[in-house]
Amino acid sequence: MNTKDLLDQIAFIKEIDKVKYIQRKTKLFNSDRCENDAEHSWHLALMAIVLAEHSDEPIDVLKVVKMVLIHDIVEIDAGDVFMYDTLKNHLNTDEERLAAARIFGLLPKKQAEEFISIWEEFEAGETNEAKFAKSMDRLEPLLQNTSNNGGTWREFDVKYDKVYEKKSVIKNGSKSLWNYAEGLINDSVEKGILKK
Repeated sequence: MNTKDLLDQIAFIKEIDKVKYIQRKTKLFNSDRCENDAEHSWHLALMAIVLAEHSDEPIDVLKVVKMVLIHDIVEIDAGDVFMYDTLKNHLNTDEERLAAARIFGLLPKKQAEEFISIWEEFEAGETNEAKFAKSMDRLEPLLQNTSNNGGTWREFDVKYDKVYEKKSVIKNGSKSLWNYAEGLINDSVEKGILKK
């Protein structure tokens, strides 16, 4: 057994516990409690397993699960930026890249390189796995907001055009999930919980 590697892995495990304290704006289904990043990542991982058959392309489901489990770990340092924030760009990749180097760098070199590579692949959103992982990341808050009578859309006065633009990423990984999501968005407008 390599004691140094084990101690590095334990240090990483302790560090990522901080993900549980990162509060997101989106609330749990049918609830007024905000979700944290750990809950979000766990939910995406299960969604990826359950919905994998809806991917437009063949995917390595384990890789997608790894992506969604680690994609927000960088928010320990970089913080969570609300998807509809009008002051700060949601793609704060410089801050996140530094966070990835520090946090994943706690791991033994080979594992650190693997995690950084998976995280970068997710961020780039070009592979089949990354496209599907991003579909999960955009679908979950849509489901939450529709279950909460508009949720953060109402709270932050987010309009249809912005929701449609941000959620349309879903179609890059799954046309059938996008069709479902688009229907939810349009239904939300009809119900008056999302304003045009």
